[in-house]
Amino acid sequence: MTTALPYASDFSGIVCGFRFAPDTAGLAIDSAGALEWLAQSSAERASNDFVWLHFDLANSASERWMRTQLELPDAFFENLRDGSHSTRIEHQEGALLAVINDVMFNFDVTPSEIATLWVYTREKLLITARLKPLRSIDTLRESVRNGEVFRSTAELLIHLLRDQADLLVQIVRRTSIDIDQIEDRFLSMRSPATRSELGASRRVLVRLQRLLAPEPGSIFRLLARPPRWLQNLDLQDLRDATEEFSLVLGDLAGLVERIKLLQEEIAARTDEQSNRTLFTLTLVTVLALPINIVAGIFGMNVGGVPLADNKHGFWLMVAIVATFTVLAGWWAFYRRRGR
Repeated sequence: MTTALPYASDFSGIVCGFRFAPDTAGLAIDSAGALEWLAQSSAERASNDFVWLHFDLANSASERWMRTQLELPDAFFENLRDGSHSTRIEHQEGALLAVINDVMFNFDVTPSEIATLWVYTREKLLITARLKPLRSIDTLRESVRNGEVFRSTAELLIHLLRDQADLLVQIVRRTSIDIDQIEDRFLSMRSPATRSELGASRRVLVRLQRLLAPEPGSIFRLLARPPRWLQNLDLQDLRDATEEFSLVLGDLAGLVERIKLLQEEIAARTDEQSNRTLFTLTLVTVLALPINIVAGIFGMNVGGVPLADNKHGFWLMVAIVATFTVLAGWWAFYRRRGR
């Protein structure tokens, strides 16, 4: 087999390939092994023998090799150029065409970069193609290399969907832990919780919910009119995988709603603190208003300043200023209680 880096492809664009026989683990093959298997007639192949080939679309030779060596429909290549990357599985001409969005392989805490995987599946052949490394493909490849047995190409596809659901579960769990910590800080008042970090998590979750969730209509149409070669056990597994996705998406929607409520609580507390600060500033301004007015009046350099010759003038003005200050303070507190 041709040696390559973990995510590098050979001259044909194949990243990895496996040949499966009944009740045995997959055997790794390269492009030459794939051509040898494709050249065999149906009689020469084992009855339940099938092949999985994974291509790197960043290699310009991959699409040309698929067009010349594989009998793939035009719809598959049209999907490669289609602007719609919504996750879906469709039944076309006795085969399954799937578009699966997944999180890129290398992400930090909260994944936000999404890449697309294009899948073509028929009874004896599974073709997957991508531009960037994906976690679901790497998980499936490791499962095959570790000796997991697959009965059909449909089971490989269902494995991809379940790996995607497992990844969503991990994302929801990790994000829930982060939200728990933010909520604890908010409730304990140890440090201020900002809406910006909650907003970033909420945007990522909404994007994952929109891109990773499979279209319900496509799944329903597939289950209602499956290909003839799809086994009953595969159909049941597909139903189970769809139900798992529904549960995960429900948890994801609940987490998004929880983040929204926490944002509203933080906004309400911030508004309350701003109102208290504004009231304090208003009260200081109102209490200082009488003495500022009196100081402004008596500071005028004009004649006829009242009480200038009265020996009790100072104390009279102190009494007047104190009275108006008390009245102003009472008015400010009265309006505060009225609100």
